[in-house]
Amino acid sequence: MEPTDVRDEVRSRYAELAVVATGGGVSCCGEGSECCFGPSGYAEKDLAALPELAAIASLGCGNPTAIAELQPGEVVLDLGSGGGIDVLLSAGRVGPSGKAYGLDMTDEMLAIARSNANQAGAGNVEFLKGHIEQIPLPDASVDVVISNCVINLSSDKAKVLAEVARVLRPGGRFAVSDVIADDDMDDETRRDMQQWTGCVAGALTRSEFLNHLRAAGLVEGDIEQTHRVHRSAGSAIIRARKPG
Repeated sequence: MEPTDVRDEVRSRYAELAVVATGGGVSCCGEGSECCFGPSGYAEKDLAALPELAAIASLGCGNPTAIAELQPGEVVLDLGSGGGIDVLLSAGRVGPSGKAYGLDMTDEMLAIARSNANQAGAGNVEFLKGHIEQIPLPDASVDVVISNCVINLSSDKAKVLAEVARVLRPGGRFAVSDVIADDDMDDETRRDMQQWTGCVAGALTRSEFLNHLRAAGLVEGDIEQTHRVHRSAGSAIIRARKPG
């Protein structure tokens, strides 16, 4: 599969899911997204403070805001922010002296996210259009990078993690939820575009992800599997940091 084909398929799939979320009022964790937990990974008190559509449009496989240890005044970036649930939760944690950015390539998801931010009255939030392989932020401008089941969708994970290292400040943290493939994932699954857009086929193995973190200059890489989501993959919490 060519990188442009992967990107186009991912964009098309998530545009469709955005339409489902806005049109039907039901969770867009649907058929073909077996790794998607939607809002089930979040505390009820957190969901209650958000616009309903933020939860409906949630497509993650975990809750990175629960592991990022965000502090007031920090700048946080969510890669592949979708409908904005993790950006809005992060904005509340970093407070008015901090800032939460969301980066997404899908216009339909960005429209949902911006509407949710307006409805929530979140003044310390900004949603950016772009690709996670080319983050539109300056060097050393972010304290924390989070992501929720998105890095696996990229066709160039090494570039994504190099960009993470670039935008992180010294001592900055990387805390994401993503899918980790078993070492023996079969070639048929790897070639299946539906499995790719469903967050399985593009997943790195544990050793591959750790190697990419090291190559990007990130240290203290750690991967903790949390759930089995496929016969050949599991959801995991992944942490690392940029040396201070």
